[in-house]
Amino acid sequence: MNFTELKAYQLGFELAMEIFEISKNFPKVETYSLIDQIRRSSRSVCAQIAEAYRVRQYPAHFESKLATADAENSETQVWLQFSLKCGYLEESAYHILHRKSKEIGKLLGFMIRNPQKFGVIKRNK
Repeated sequence: MNFTELKAYQLGFELAMEIFEISKNFPKVETYSLIDQIRRSSRSVCAQIAEAYRVRQYPAHFESKLATADAENSETQVWLQFSLKCGYLEESAYHILHRKSKEIGKLLGFMIRNPQKFGVIKRNK
């Protein structure tokens, strides 16, 4: 299996691309603040999942990278909320994106709680 086959990665990538497209319509004044932040955090989720999968022979590193992915996902939720409150997102779009982000969080939590299902072997010391 490749990290791109992981459901969390696929949904994360889909969300990041949707955010990229939607944020193209945000005001130019937000280019170096909200737009940059929401794009970075949403993309980082995928990058952290990829890194976690590659270091799965080290259980602590696997969990750490997934925890970082989960934190980046939470940050994305904050930027989505700001986007809604600033009037840059329609409420319906916000709910769709936020729902996807919550699902990613659930998937990451499952991966953290069940590392053996993703090839992580806990070694006894």
